[in-house]
Amino acid sequence: MRRDVLEYLERQKDLKKFVREQPQWYRKLSRNPYDLQNLEIASLHYYKKTIPDHVEKFSNSVQMASMMYHMFQAMKTQN
Repeated sequence: MRRDVLEYLERQKDLKKFVREQPQWYRKLSRNPYDLQNLEIASLHYYKKTIPDHVEKFSNSVQMASMMYHMFQAMKTQN
């Protein structure tokens, strides 16, 4: 692998961890060192850091809070 790619991975700790967990990226980057953008996209999907993942996580949190609120309201009306 080229030195500049290795230095880039050293600066980006998440990408370095991703490459260690997904070793096929060593081969891909050795063959095509300019494939860093695809590496970053794959890493975002792997760690669920994309915008749709954040929206889904927020939506699940709001849904859970709403469910708890309704549960407390039901308990309040029973007493």
